[in-house]
Amino acid sequence: MRAELREPQSLVDSPLPEGAVLLAPVLIDGDRIPKGARVDQELSRRLADAVRDGRLSTTLRVGWPEPGELHEDEAALRLAHAVAGPGLIIGEPRQSRVDLHAATDGVLRVNVAALGLVNRIDPLEVFTLFHGQAVRAGQVVAAAKVAPHIVAAEPVAQAEAVTRDHEPVLLVATYLPLEVAAIAAEELAPGALEKFDRAARKKVESLGGRFLGTEAGLGASAAVRLGEVLDALALQRRVALILVGGVSAGDPLSPFYGALSALGGRVLRRGVPAHPGSMIWLAELGETTILGLPRCGMFSKATAADLVLPRLLTGERVTSAALADLGHGGLLGPEMRFRFPEYARHLENPE
Repeated sequence: MRAELREPQSLVDSPLPEGAVLLAPVLIDGDRIPKGARVDQELSRRLADAVRDGRLSTTLRVGWPEPGELHEDEAALRLAHAVAGPGLIIGEPRQSRVDLHAATDGVLRVNVAALGLVNRIDPLEVFTLFHGQAVRAGQVVAAAKVAPHIVAAEPVAQAEAVTRDHEPVLLVATYLPLEVAAIAAEELAPGALEKFDRAARKKVESLGGRFLGTEAGLGASAAVRLGEVLDALALQRRVALILVGGVSAGDPLSPFYGALSALGGRVLRRGVPAHPGSMIWLAELGETTILGLPRCGMFSKATAADLVLPRLLTGERVTSAALADLGHGGLLGPEMRFRFPEYARHLENPE
């Protein structure tokens, strides 16, 4: 970049050429022309007229891109296109920043390792919401930016190479109309089944799923009955997800685990590093994922299950490693509710 100070009087005889870039803001009659503005014919004439009329007496800081260099807006736009995957809308550049908006309700997925590689390239910047965060259509979920007003093209090309090797760096996975059933595997107090069923239906349907209802009345000695219900729900592939209330991750003697094992299912994770909700568990049976809750009543409140459920409703095959990553940011107090889907942001915390 070639840069220089231009005294205002010089603009009368030698107006700024098109393509010059303001490196500092200029104020004319209360109107602020921002730094990074590219000089076109109209702006060049306006600056010269302001000097003639005595409305501009400030020394200008001006730069010119040389071969192999980009204006900040061009660089940020290329960077945004490089990191953006499906489910994202790329905005227009504004002062070297390009926002990425969710095209649909869904869950933001961030390749955190690849994002780090991009951000290690000076002077590029890409910043996002949290990986796994529930987002809504139109929400700004990430932005791309460069710091200098004129930047070498080489760092941008490096970032584009990184993103080609790690596609996509960012995407929004939309919710799918998956079928979800529930099992209340504990004996429930009067009215508790209806409360659990309402909570499950509201959560599932707000995420675009189809809730099939709750099988109830499965007591501690109902291993055979549990097996029959699981077989009907999962092996017949009527559902993509089963919510199980009343089976603790810390109770290996629960008849549910025996019924699951007898059908060839397996537990993927007992407990998650997040609170409240650290005793939830995850299992699979055939093509069906099973999300377990220690108490049915807890599902009417906001817990770590509300970070996992949206991801499952996008069709993501949530793994044990994915649940382990919940530990970063896993203290889910009221100040963390922004990470939850809309339905959970005003629910109570369990005791």
